[in-house]
Amino acid sequence: MDAADAVRGNKMKIRKLDKSEHGKTRSLWEQVFSEDSQEFVDYYYYIKTKDNTIYVIEEDDEIRAMLQLNPYQVKLQGSVVPSDYIVGVATQAEYRGRGYMRNLLIHALQDQYSQKMPFTFLMPAAEAIYYPYDFRFVYDQKQIEFDEAFFSARKEYKNDEHRNVSQEQIVDRDARFMDAGKMAAFVEENFSDCWNVVALRNAQYYQTQILEQQSEFGGMRLVFEEEKLVCIYAYAKEEGLEIREPLCLEGKEALLWASVDGLREPEEKVMVYGLEEIPDCLDGEKSVSKGIYKEKLVIMVRIVHLQELFSKMKIPSECEIHCSFAVIDPILHKNSRIWKLSSSKGEESLSMSETEDSQGVLSIAALTEILFGYKTPEEIRAEESVILTEELEEELRKLQNFCPIFLNEIV
Repeated sequence: MDAADAVRGNKMKIRKLDKSEHGKTRSLWEQVFSEDSQEFVDYYYYIKTKDNTIYVIEEDDEIRAMLQLNPYQVKLQGSVVPSDYIVGVATQAEYRGRGYMRNLLIHALQDQYSQKMPFTFLMPAAEAIYYPYDFRFVYDQKQIEFDEAFFSARKEYKNDEHRNVSQEQIVDRDARFMDAGKMAAFVEENFSDCWNVVALRNAQYYQTQILEQQSEFGGMRLVFEEEKLVCIYAYAKEEGLEIREPLCLEGKEALLWASVDGLREPEEKVMVYGLEEIPDCLDGEKSVSKGIYKEKLVIMVRIVHLQELFSKMKIPSECEIHCSFAVIDPILHKNSRIWKLSSSKGEESLSMSETEDSQGVLSIAALTEILFGYKTPEEIRAEESVILTEELEEELRKLQNFCPIFLNEIV
């Protein structure tokens, strides 16, 4: 019995909405995600639902639960692949505890498999909700909170050109729609090789980001030095000043922080999300008077079409890989096979086929953690539903996992 059959047995109906019906889910969004501002919900339903997918469960022709898939093009090592960001998972309060989320999630995963989608991802409200469906954390987001002490300290370095930039020296402004191509080119030229898993940052991506940040009373900020673009970042002022994903040329960090200083109110703290690397201002410390730094688990991934994922994996040309293992996937059963991986020296791709001989057993969740670099084969060995021989462990260590990962999208 599939997810849809289970719901029909309870006289419920699960279906994918036509795009003309997407607005029908807005009231449920506003009920469940009441913290979202009117401006943000307007943006989301005007822009994001134009091309997303929404699954619902209905009773008496009324929507009782929903799950939304926002489509992204994601750079996966050297390839660009489709991947859905799962958002808006919601059930009316009086209908919770009936398994509606499970049915929606399984239905969506089965559809994604039929589309040969390598993986899907989400930002969970709680890890425990998605853990049973084999989602696993793969991305720690670098975050830092700066207070007045940090910005005051910047101004005290009178003899340090790197830190001492006056507000008058800053040339920065909010990005306009026509700047989206310039922003995409800036990232492609300077950061395209930094990450193995990252949403494709083309002009359309940044046009959408401009609108998203404006819905949170902010924008996309451009920082220039002698007319050359040296930094871009997103900011929001909905609840204090938040900076998201600052991308700055090496050696131009002082211009970034001076630009941020120009946006904040006196004595206002600044929260920064999605740093590319640990700021040097912390001098190796996690907590100092100038800032409180942390890494927070924010994105969970689930492998959808295993063969498609392996087809995108790059192998070091000097390596030769030959191994086989059984995969256990309790939801997407076509992944549950005994798979043989092989590559010869000089090749950069893997050959994958079914076989009868197995050197071990891996759950789809354990394989997710290995392939996305969150755990090593040695760390996986102790997990439930994992059997690793020494030979298999040695071969798995040769795989070039998908790290580093950079996924900071909100919706």
